[in-house]
Amino acid sequence: MSQEQIRSAELALAVGTWTITLGAVLYSVLTVTPLMSHHSPKGWEWTAPILPLVVDAAVVIVVRMDSTLARLGGDGGRWPVVLRWMTGLMTVLLNVGQSALDHDKVGVAVHSVAPLLLIVTAETSLAYRRAIAAALAARETRERDERAERERRTEQRRQQEREDRQAEQDRADQRERERREHDERMANQQREHERRMADEARQERQLLEVAERAERERREHEVSERERLEREREQAAEQDTERLRQELLSAPAADGRLPEDEARLTVQTAVTLGIPQRRAAELTGWSTGWVAARYREFGATAPERPALHAVPTTTDDTTPREEQAS
Repeated sequence: MSQEQIRSAELALAVGTWTITLGAVLYSVLTVTPLMSHHSPKGWEWTAPILPLVVDAAVVIVVRMDSTLARLGGDGGRWPVVLRWMTGLMTVLLNVGQSALDHDKVGVAVHSVAPLLLIVTAETSLAYRRAIAAALAARETRERDERAERERRTEQRRQQEREDRQAEQDRADQRERERREHDERMANQQREHERRMADEARQERQLLEVAERAERERREHEVSERERLEREREQAAEQDTERLRQELLSAPAADGRLPEDEARLTVQTAVTLGIPQRRAAELTGWSTGWVAARYREFGATAPERPALHAVPTTTDDTTPREEQAS
């Protein structure tokens, strides 16, 4: 039931209760006043309405306070109950008093309707209001519990969402840490690989430099060895040449002319060794003119290094002596 429906029911109960109460009070005043007029001292008949008004005022107070306490969910104790029943009985007695004195049973029944209806209405209204208050309290408790439960669930959901977000953030942080660690490992591996490559390249350069140095030393050694051998050969050739020259210079003159081929070979050797023409003529036995002609011939085409040839060593034998070739 909605709040509007509850307020509408309470309004209907209040309007009905106060209608019955006001009607019963008015009926009681009109009924009790003649009775009190007959039983009032002469000259005090004007006080007859006071008693029903006082009794009815007590009834109004009881109805009003019961309504307020029922709305607040409170309990006035036993004295409101005593006042409510006492005023109700007084109203009944005052309303049926005249009929009872007249032994009018119908009048007693008729005049007891309004006060009895007021008493039952007051009790019923109180019961209704207490029931409504209890129902509203239960409803408020239930709504409060449901609201608390909703808030608890909302808080649980928010807590779960926070935990989920935190878990997602933790997972994201974990993924980020793993990514950074992976990147760092890859960077370290890359640096290590580059370092190894640099070391290998440096080692290769060192090996290449060592090999180049060894090759250069080997070539230099070969060149130096070749130069040394060439120098030794040149020295040996020079020594052989000088020895041959000395031998030619110290050799005895030929005894007669040598054969032309042998003489030409001797003259060529003399040209190469720088032997004077006169000495060449002595060694070959040919004339100085012929030797000079051969000197001019061999001087133009003389080899860079002298060839060692057989030259005559004695005058008794025309066979040429064998010379060592260099």
